[in-house]
Amino acid sequence: MQRTIAFAADPHIGVFARAFEEFAVVPPTAPDAFVAGIAEALDVDVVRTTIQGSSIIGSLLAGNSNGMVVSGLVTEDERAVLEEHGEVMTLGTSMNAAGNVILANDQFAAVHPEMSIEEAEAVGTFLGVPVRRLTFGGIKTVGMAAVATNKGVLIHARSSDTEVARLVECAEGLQIGAGTVNMGGGLVGTGVLANSKGYIAGLETTGFELGRIEEVFGFLE
Repeated sequence: MQRTIAFAADPHIGVFARAFEEFAVVPPTAPDAFVAGIAEALDVDVVRTTIQGSSIIGSLLAGNSNGMVVSGLVTEDERAVLEEHGEVMTLGTSMNAAGNVILANDQFAAVHPEMSIEEAEAVGTFLGVPVRRLTFGGIKTVGMAAVATNKGVLIHARSSDTEVARLVECAEGLQIGAGTVNMGGGLVGTGVLANSKGYIAGLETTGFELGRIEEVFGFLE
C-alpha cells in the first residue's frame, strides 16, 4: 500500500482533501496520481469540486457518516456536488472554515473553543454526535491539530494531559495518541488523510511517524 503522497509536490495533503468513510473530496486540480493514491489507500470514491472557488478542501469541509459541514461561502453548484454524496450543513458565521474548526467522527465532534454555543450545538445535532470545545497543543483549530477516524484519534504532539483527558471523555473506547507528520509537524491534520479502512500521509512523513499513525488508527500488522 502507498503510505505517503504529495499534492503537486506539497506534503500538506490534509489542507487539500477531506476523507470520509465512503468517499473523499479533492479539488478539480488534484493530480491523477494523487486521486488514485487516495482511492486505493482509503478504499473510497473520489469527488472533485472546489469550495468557495478554492482548492483548500480540507480546510473548508468537515463531517462524518451523517453529513458534511461546509463553509457558508460555498456556491450553489459546489453544494449540489456535495449533496450527491450526503446531507450538507453550512456554517453561518465568520468562523466558517469548517475543516479547520471542526474535528469529527461518528462518535463525537470537537470544535474551536470560540465557536458560539448555538452553532456548536447545531453542528452536533446535524452530525448526530455530542460536541465538545477542545484544543490540542493549545491550538484552537482542532481540525488541523488532530485527525479522527472511527478507530482512533491522532493529536498534536504537544497536547497536554488536560487536553487528552477532555478528549477521552467524548472518545471513550477509541485509541488516542499524539504524533507528528512531515518530519516533525505538530498539525497532524495538515498531513494525514484517514478513515477506518486506511490512511495516507504527506510525502515527507518519516517511517517513525508512519508507525505512530498506524498504531493510533489500528493498522499495525
